[in-house]
Amino acid sequence: MLLLGWLVAVGGVARAEVPALAAQGVDHYTLALTWHPGFCATRSRPPRECREPSLRRGAEDGFVLHGLWPSLPARLRGQGVARREWWREGCFLERPRPDGGFCRAHPPLALPEAQGDALDRAMPGRASCLDRYQYAKHAACLGIAAEDLFATALGMVAAVNASAFADFVGVRRGGEVGRNDLIGAFEAAFGQGTGRALRLVCRGRGNRWLTEVRIGIDAEALARFPAADSLVRQDRGRCAARVRIAAFD
Repeated sequence: MLLLGWLVAVGGVARAEVPALAAQGVDHYTLALTWHPGFCATRSRPPRECREPSLRRGAEDGFVLHGLWPSLPARLRGQGVARREWWREGCFLERPRPDGGFCRAHPPLALPEAQGDALDRAMPGRASCLDRYQYAKHAACLGIAAEDLFATALGMVAAVNASAFADFVGVRRGGEVGRNDLIGAFEAAFGQGTGRALRLVCRGRGNRWLTEVRIGIDAEALARFPAADSLVRQDRGRCAARVRIAAFD
């Protein structure tokens, strides 16, 4: 499924049509995409989006959205904020985190109806108000409109799920694959050397269940994603040599 048709083909690769984001002093973004069956399989207390089959439909498309995270902005870096502190607290460094859960602490986002419908599918965690939390933590203090943040993220999810990389993962549901084979499949889909832009996240015993992929993107090149020259290097993840690709029953 191509979300809202936000894709164009460039050189045989589906590219997201996304707006430029207004954040200033941000070097790169991290697109965090969840492998929903793996996330649910490794949760000791699965949230609503794991328990209710109707909320799993986005997993049929491939990866689902966790978030789109700006890097440490220059304004906060100049105030001595460390990168690790920014990743942990984000905008809550300036706007303290409200008490209570996501749904109680943050009001609903005012998104266009069509965008909200697309986000319901692409982000199952929206049933637990993940969209509100992601916006409050990662974008609210940077002058980024929620509509722009999620328009960008939805286009990127669609581009990744239209790729040979998502196909490679999808056909291995219920099985396992080599960690390096996942990286190789990413490079085959997006270009030589792009595997360094991919961080694999695994959970469960021995870090053997794939739960998420994170992709580094140059802040000045969001509109070119996922072209090879739009991607930036990230640290490696800690997945086992052989990785299990969960499937829903």
